[in-house]
Amino acid sequence: MNSENLQTKWGQFISLIIVFFFWGFVGSANDILIPVFKKVFTLSQLQSQLVAWAFYAAYFVGSLIFFLVSLKSDVLQKFGYKKTLSTGLLISAIGSFLFVPAATMESFPFFLTALFTVGLGFSIQQIVANPLAIKMGSPATGAHRLTLAGGLNSFGTTLGAILLGIALFGMGDNKKTSLSLEDIKLPFIILGLTFVLVAIFMYFSRIEDPAKTDVIEAKIESKHAKFSILDYPQLYLGMIGIFIYVGTEVTIISNLPALLHTREFGGILEDAISPFIALYWGSLMIGRWNGGVNVFNTTNLVNTALKFIVPALAFGVIIGANIFAGHNVSEFYIYPLWILLFIGVSFIGGKNAGKTLMLFAIAGLTMMFAGLVCTDTEIAKYFFISGGLFLSIMWPSIFDLAIAGLGKNTGKASSFLIMMILGGGVIPLVQGAICDLDLTNPNGILGITFTRFSYVVPLLGFAYLAFYGYYCPKILKSQGVNLDTGTSSAH
Repeated sequence: MNSENLQTKWGQFISLIIVFFFWGFVGSANDILIPVFKKVFTLSQLQSQLVAWAFYAAYFVGSLIFFLVSLKSDVLQKFGYKKTLSTGLLISAIGSFLFVPAATMESFPFFLTALFTVGLGFSIQQIVANPLAIKMGSPATGAHRLTLAGGLNSFGTTLGAILLGIALFGMGDNKKTSLSLEDIKLPFIILGLTFVLVAIFMYFSRIEDPAKTDVIEAKIESKHAKFSILDYPQLYLGMIGIFIYVGTEVTIISNLPALLHTREFGGILEDAISPFIALYWGSLMIGRWNGGVNVFNTTNLVNTALKFIVPALAFGVIIGANIFAGHNVSEFYIYPLWILLFIGVSFIGGKNAGKTLMLFAIAGLTMMFAGLVCTDTEIAKYFFISGGLFLSIMWPSIFDLAIAGLGKNTGKASSFLIMMILGGGVIPLVQGAICDLDLTNPNGILGITFTRFSYVVPLLGFAYLAFYGYYCPKILKSQGVNLDTGTSSAH
């Protein structure tokens, strides 16, 4: 059957994307833990970013180990996608349970070890799930299928921020501003047990391993008998892209509590930060739900209508979840202006991965610049938060561009790309170090605090992503790879 005519395997796909939900849930939990640990353990902003470092460094280590093992044996072909995925979930369960002794010992290094272990399991899950989601149907809709999976991931991040906030600080009249590390135990015990249950479910699910190769990819591979990253510029530039993308996504939100805590932005405390974290991760949910519409075979009229209806529903989920938690989110009602801007850019980008990546990166760069120069901080914070909207579709676009034309080397390439999630641990450290300059330079720079100025870091990240979105399609065209149809002339 022609790959263009393949239909999405919805039964299997729905089973797979459950793991995307949990990646998101834990990811936003980190953003709640950062300001909490900063206060409890009296950390600098740079030190508090070690939470992100421990979690995302695990992706690098796990992917490196996976790659070294794959040099001897193809893990995914030998053990199968389901078994490998279940193993990753069980490792994350162990990491979740480690939060209990970490809280008992009141040890920040132990907490970092627990987070590292959770991330180690996630690295295995990512290596399996991302290419599997792309291959569960037509190559032409692979990126959009991954966007849809990412939408559930962002649903997890939105709920994770709110639910962990409730678990740690309570809600309504029972809300507290102080925190005991004992309060961390129960949420992570529940999370660990859930990982175990999902691992069992995955092991017995009907998910099938994708075909090992196809004819078109085999032609391209014939030129590269021995795999080398340097043979594929789309891959090594994509690795940099993933590093910067994840780093940009994480650093915007990891340092947002510090920004909002400044006098300039209203001095918001730890117990009141979860609505803003939920709005940021919810912004990624809005974008990914919007992008996921392209997976469905609908008329142009229905597709256009859904492009407005789905983001509205996603925003409603954000508002509803916050109201349920007892948060006053009336100031969020201005945010649909940014959502409308996002929808406009999505129409211009269409279904072309390179063009979409470039346009959204330019929009994200513009938002960061506006946040830096806007004199009204009540508006400026939404420019920074809206970075989540414009980042929302980038992961599948970068991933799809980077593995295009790699054929049987897709598994190895995927492990290299997942290694680059390390950017989520490195780039926030850079921004955190800039934030800490406020401690010794209270007058700031260029009339703003260093904490606010630190958002030049994600601005530069967006600039590189715009370059990759523009340049990578030219690379693929020179190789005879047509990403829109999944075909190649393989010259």
